[in-house]
Parts: sequence; C-alpha cells; structure tokens
Amino acid sequence: MRHNKKFNHLSRKKGHREALLANLAISLIQHKRIFTTVAKAKALRVYAEPLITRSKKDDTQNRRIVFSYLQNKEAIKELFGVIAEKVASRPGGYLRILKTGHRLGDNAEMAMIEFVDFNEAALADNAPKKASRTRRSRSKKAAAPAVEAPVAEAPKAEEKAPEAPAAE
Repeated sequence: MRHNKKFNHLSRKKGHREALLANLAISLIQHKRIFTTVAKAKALRVYAEPLITRSKKDDTQNRRIVFSYLQNKEAIKELFGVIAEKVASRPGGYLRILKTGHRLGDNAEMAMIEFVDFNEAALADNAPKKASRTRRSRSKKAAAPAVEAPVAEAPKAEEKAPEAPAAE
C-alpha cells in the first residue's frame, strides 16, 4: 500500500534527494535540456515548476526563496533573466518530458526534460501551415510544375488566316 506517499522518494534519504533535485534543476536552467531517467524527470518537474513560477515576479523575496532551493547565483540570474522573459505569458506547464528509450547498461527508462519555450524546432512545427492538398482533382494545367524563367523568344512567323476545310 502507498498510504501518504505523495511523491517519489527516488530510493534516497531526504538530504540526498534534495541535493539531487537541486543539481538537476541547476543543470536544466543552465542547459535548457537534460537527459535523465523518467522517474527523476517527473520528480524534477514537480520540484522546478514552482521555482519557475516564482521567477516570473522578480523581487527580492522571490529571489531569496529560489536561492534557498538552488544555492547557485548563475542559475538564479539565468532563471530570473532569460527564462522569466520567455515564460512570462505562460500560465504553467513550463517543462516537457519526452521518453527516449532504455539505457543500455541497466535498461532504465530514459527521458529528456526541456523547457517548452526554448525548443526552436518544436516552435517551428507549431507555426501555421498552408493547406498543401485538396480533396478535389485538379486539371492538368494546375497540376503542372511552376513555369521556369522565360527564355528569349524566337521571332514569330507571319500569321496566316486559318484555311476552311474542303467539303467532299
């Protein structure tokens, strides 16, 4: 039974678990994307998202609270500067976890955890796309490839009046 087990203890004592999550959060803030196990990624998301929410309001009290968790000045500067600007309009869900397969040594399930607003490839995929196909058939003229650059035109021959067909 899992009575009163509100979070994953990660098979560590309290001090070790807090140090692990703080170090993972610092690495995530500095590199914007890290690879770790799925269990650690899920625990890190629960740990880091409230800190990111605090960074949206830049005042002394919030900086002190976040510093009490992370204990790293460079990470605090990055969090309250660059990251806070990007996530300012987002109401939550700052992190994304993507499963990447299993580790070779012990077959542990691995994942990549990253900031949603810092993945340029995913942001480009979400851009509006033009409709490339229709369900209707098109005429052969419309299906032809685009016209190439015009070539210098040859001089035109004198036009003749169309001849009437001979009646038989």
